[in-house]
Amino acid sequence: MSGHSKWAGIKHKKAIVDAKKGKIFSKLIREITVAARSGGGDLTANARLRQAMDRAKEANMPSDNIKRAIQKGTGELPGVSYEEIIYEGYGPGGVAVLLNILTDNKNRTTSEVRHLFERNGGHLGGAGSVAWVFEKRGLITVDGDKCKEDELMEVVLEAGAEDLKKEGNTFEIITSLSDFEKVKKTIKEKGIEYNLAEVTMIPKEVRKLDVQLGKQLLRLIDTLEEHDDVQHVYANFDIPDEVIEEMEKE
Repeated sequence: MSGHSKWAGIKHKKAIVDAKKGKIFSKLIREITVAARSGGGDLTANARLRQAMDRAKEANMPSDNIKRAIQKGTGELPGVSYEEIIYEGYGPGGVAVLLNILTDNKNRTTSEVRHLFERNGGHLGGAGSVAWVFEKRGLITVDGDKCKEDELMEVVLEAGAEDLKKEGNTFEIITSLSDFEKVKKTIKEKGIEYNLAEVTMIPKEVRKLDVQLGKQLLRLIDTLEEHDDVQHVYANFDIPDEVIEEMEKE
């Protein structure tokens, strides 16, 4: 999963840059609204809303925007009703691709997403075609020079993490959904700086791609993530580091 997690880290950094331009605010507002609608506006009882707000604060979204998004979700303010959909498909090299969608027009979104897949060497699949490849887990990454592996191992395992491994110069910490917040909080309390902390879909297996297919796949993922209705893109790939580094510069 090294390619997947490294690309996730790069996209996370790009999202912060894009946030300064206001590019991701609309997606964050949708997620906050839907989270509040499905689980209520109480942060202590709604983990999904807490995580959405953490992302919004990290992107420096104004507090008034966050408040209005919550109020739209709880019904205190009028707002658009979004439908949550999971799309499944295949990218170049047979890579499994899973999309989280929030849309107010399912037919339009389906048509547009299908076009993006086909234009970039992939295709949409049916329900259940690739979902089995992924498991929902917490993922936290820490730079290898931020702490020693044995010290980090002791901290995260005591806090309830499922696994810790090193990929290149990055520690990857995997947690269950129930222990994600606890592990994240413990790491922060120990003064360890993490790069990425999110609930994500971890692939059970990965497909190794060569340079050409790797570039095609990353372009597909990038294009899908640019779509307004696409909240998250997950894929089970591993590609050469130099490909990811080259794409990072683009």
